[in-house]
Amino acid sequence: MSESAEKTSEAKSLRRTPLHDLHGKLGARMVPFAGYEMPVQYADGIIAEHTHTRIEASLFDVSHMGQAWLAADSDVSATLETLVPGDIRGLGPGQMRYTTLLNDDGGIVDDLMVIRPGAGERLMLIVNAARKHVDYDFISSRIGTKAAIEPAERLALLALQGPLAVTALARLCPAVAGLNFMVASQLAVNGISCTVSRSGYTGEDGFEISAPANRAAELAECLLEQPEVKPAGLGARDSLRLEAGLCLYGHDIDETTTPVEAGLSWIIPRRRRDAADFPGAERILRELSEGSARKRVGIRPEGRAPAREGNRILDQRGLPIGVVTSGGFGPTIGGPVTMGMVQADHAAPGTPINLAIRDKVVPAEVVKLPFVAHRYHKS
Repeated sequence: MSESAEKTSEAKSLRRTPLHDLHGKLGARMVPFAGYEMPVQYADGIIAEHTHTRIEASLFDVSHMGQAWLAADSDVSATLETLVPGDIRGLGPGQMRYTTLLNDDGGIVDDLMVIRPGAGERLMLIVNAARKHVDYDFISSRIGTKAAIEPAERLALLALQGPLAVTALARLCPAVAGLNFMVASQLAVNGISCTVSRSGYTGEDGFEISAPANRAAELAECLLEQPEVKPAGLGARDSLRLEAGLCLYGHDIDETTTPVEAGLSWIIPRRRRDAADFPGAERILRELSEGSARKRVGIRPEGRAPAREGNRILDQRGLPIGVVTSGGFGPTIGGPVTMGMVQADHAAPGTPINLAIRDKVVPAEVVKLPFVAHRYHKS
């Protein structure tokens, strides 16, 4: 098979989101991502999209993410808590929580959002695109008949992010102005029934909107008609989350990484630590008490050359102490930003290190995350 024929075959095998035709109308450059054909950028380019998100508001198609319902006859929260270290039982109606699915050794199977939409025994899960089928099988195999997971295939997911996101969305749905960070509500957005949460993965204020797939394009076009809003692709989404110091599954975290190593200890509340009733609790509690052997850190390289995933991290003697997990140019910072996993004795902010970038050794420094302060809306 020729190279062009292989590419054609790959393109045909890729799934498309409900906004695929709209991306074409908007002039998006499409790329394969997690089994989908997704927009990486539009005509203005990644840096312009990134900057616009920081100043006004951008609309991202994140319909490739997995949305699913977890339902049980009783105590669905307790069932999910057998798989995650977060406080799910403490979620009130309309509240949401960031947490992680854990394997038996405390490694992260995936990171996800959990929403309690109402008072019933049903939770909404939002999981990573590349892991959703792994997650669904993992959950089903662990919970047995205690609960049932049902993928919500007829839903799309849009992310409206930026300091003026609330201004734009409130024209179509005034009630969103009253939502706080990590709160969700069933609302009509321009007449379309949606689950709207004040959340996102850019470090900015904003919303994620779960909408019927057959009306997603209509909703997106309505949002893009707002003067503050422009479309943005995966490229800007990645640079924004990197500046915000947020993990990307399969890069900064995976099944070998514990929440403690990943700098996510804050997701494990005292009640869960005391009960020690989540997968990998023995290892995780030991790391919480004694420290982990390695830690995720922020790194600022000198100069303009960005480090990339897989680049070696060296101490000042040239000995390997870790590896870069995410790296690129930070438009808000105006220079390269990096995250990496390093030996714990080199993890303190201010520690001088070196990065092996291509055939050069570049001086760098460990810095506190995030690179750009979060601007979530909290009353």
